Amino acid sequence: MAQKDSPTRLFTTTSHQEVSPPPLKRRRLTQTPSLALDSPRASSTLQTAGQSRRSSPSKDAFRVFSWNINGINTFLSSTPSARKITSYFTESTKTQKSGTASTDAPPNASRLRTPPGQAPSGSPHSLRAFLGRHNWPEILFLQELKIKPQDGPVLLPKILSALNAPLNAADSVSDNCTYTLNVVLPRDKHNAKAFGGRLYGVGTIMRTDFARKWVATVREVDWDIEGRVSVVEMRVAPEGQDENGPATKPLALLNVYAVNGTTQPYRNPLTGAIHPNCPTRHDRKLVFHSLLRDECLSLEARGFSVVVAGDVNIARGPADGHPNLRTFPEQHCLNRVDFNTKFFGDEDNKRAGAYVGTQDEKNEKCLDAVDVFRAKYGMEKRYTYYPNRGEWGSSCDRVDMVFVSKEVWDDGRVIDTGILDTPQERGPSDHVPFWVKIAL
Repeated sequence: MAQKDSPTRLFTTTSHQEVSPPPLKRRRLTQTPSLALDSPRASSTLQTAGQSRRSSPSKDAFRVFSWNINGINTFLSSTPSARKITSYFTESTKTQKSGTASTDAPPNASRLRTPPGQAPSGSPHSLRAFLGRHNWPEILFLQELKIKPQDGPVLLPKILSALNAPLNAADSVSDNCTYTLNVVLPRDKHNAKAFGGRLYGVGTIMRTDFARKWVATVREVDWDIEGRVSVVEMRVAPEGQDENGPATKPLALLNVYAVNGTTQPYRNPLTGAIHPNCPTRHDRKLVFHSLLRDECLSLEARGFSVVVAGDVNIARGPADGHPNLRTFPEQHCLNRVDFNTKFFGDEDNKRAGAYVGTQDEKNEKCLDAVDVFRAKYGMEKRYTYYPNRGEWGSSCDRVDMVFVSKEVWDDGRVIDTGILDTPQERGPSDHVPFWVKIAL
């Protein structure tokens, strides 16, 4: 349980409280504008930089990219890389795989390239170059930022600047290629203190025009103080949308970095003593599953359909691990069963070849979601976790995924999804990015 006097975890670079969105006729200010949220549940504002003109996001669909980057510092460092940056954008002879090919989907592993006239500048690993290379997606979820909470006020403006500073003279900065930034950092002084507090943390990056038109609230959750969950609540009918069209539920997008199950102790956040009912990180992982499921069910009860994307630290079944699944110690198997039982129904678990529990365990409250990669591509073996040690592909798992409310899938709102599984796209991380395209 969070301490009552703990500061908020949802960080931005200012705390202005304006009406959102600003009227179109409002005079543009020369200073960096602030876009406030219009929900009383919001705990901060959306921040943008480098705005010069307004343009509309797609009227039909939007894309969410998600990536466990294993630390933001690599993307802010100006230290030259030992490897030439051009090596990250060369073509390969690798055969194109399903899940990445579509007219507006990100380029596949076989043809990484930058947009015309744009190239990474300064840092050898650039988030802006990544966004530009993939045609400025509307949303990018990041996990495992590894920022100490006390460093947030200094680092977050640097991240925002890196996201929005032009790469070169040909990089035209406007609302359809600049981004907002919201970050949730850990504030659990007993369970988030390793590495000097540089661990965990999630970042939600949204394109300026998309955020202004579609986003009502970006918020944290009150049941987690390790910096693991950010929730984007979208609007149902933004100004200018055809309200006479077919009704669809608004979406709630959850950026998630799930607990990794280990035998390390889990401590009472208030006292620091080993938690009597939840003594290990394995036990905390099971509690996290329940809390996340309940958050999703609560959102559905409020009239939202949910989209959950991020690093769930679970490989669901045999097709999700290479050369095999991690089964020792046995608790990893129990964690897997718990995740599959709480989030997916019989239909999806059968489709994914997922491990499930006994009948008593199946009576557990269930979100009944759809794992969109398995629903679209069946048992195809594709992975998201590629450790930096050893040869590429010698050991890997699909532990990052997107799953959605069943009605989102049944209504045909999931247009496509894919995994960018190459060393080039992995970059300095030990995970590769993945993406999903969803109809508005």
